[in-house]
Amino acid sequence: MATDWQPTAEIATLRARARLIAALRAFFAERDVFEVETPVLGHGGSSDVHLASLSTQAITPAGRETLWLQTSPEFHMKRLLAAGSGPIFQLARSFRDGEVGRRHNIEFTMLEWYRPGFSLAELIAECDALIRHLLPQDPGPLRQRRYRTLFREALEIDPFSVALDELQRLATKHGGLDMSDSPRDDCLDLLMSLVIEPTLGGEGVDVVVDYPASQAALARRHRDPDDGEWVASRFEIYLAGLELANGYDELTDGDEQSARFAEDNAQRRALGRPEVDVDTRLLAALAHGMPVGSGVALGLDRLLQLALGKQSVAEVMAFATPRC
Repeated sequence: MATDWQPTAEIATLRARARLIAALRAFFAERDVFEVETPVLGHGGSSDVHLASLSTQAITPAGRETLWLQTSPEFHMKRLLAAGSGPIFQLARSFRDGEVGRRHNIEFTMLEWYRPGFSLAELIAECDALIRHLLPQDPGPLRQRRYRTLFREALEIDPFSVALDELQRLATKHGGLDMSDSPRDDCLDLLMSLVIEPTLGGEGVDVVVDYPASQAALARRHRDPDDGEWVASRFEIYLAGLELANGYDELTDGDEQSARFAEDNAQRRALGRPEVDVDTRLLAALAHGMPVGSGVALGLDRLLQLALGKQSVAEVMAFATPRC
């Protein structure tokens, strides 16, 4: 008899998941960050060249339209911030095509929150506090690591200045596939994920900062204090070799955001990937004025996987993609 109707998580695990989510909501309630719900569907998708958005055709008052399943609730939540919401959080169903594995699922739960007026340092501290609040034991000290330093230690290269052909050679060597025609950021991403990430978060909570400016996405940029080079005002948090969270000093300039969307779609065309509709309502919200502050997206299923001692995200989901 077929058994693929059964959940991928044990019922006891799902009960433990519910308790942890209740503790998470209490964490934010104590800090006066209120919970919101925003649409799963939107008129714009993520233009990030490294993400594959899912879309559907729907009949709306405007007729038949393309609507995008959101890769995160970011765009809608920023519209709430521009409308004066103040600090907010959301447990959002999010979708990314082709992402299935021990650490990924096409449909997953994103915990995302925004803190108007917060610096990156303040948001890092709050992320660390939340992680410790949900884990059953102390994960160890918080340690801040610079992107450039990690590459120098692990690969003996400066990721900002190494020649592209040398970067492609290293990516080909470590990735086991031909990267000789790949762009710079694709090579860096591969080396980061295969060589550096597995070493992070083994002795505590590692926070990686000062990413290349080309990897700023929806974050501001600032000058590297050592050499004056532009870097992204963002961080990523790792624990036990898992990337848990990605935080930004949020970009509030609508013109700059529009230019980045256009640049993303130009890269998509160059790579033979489909373009994604730009979220014009987000741009309008930024033009209206979004408060300066920081925001972060945290993969809740990954954190729960660590908290409950499981080997994959499927083990903390009722029905992972193969059984949905």
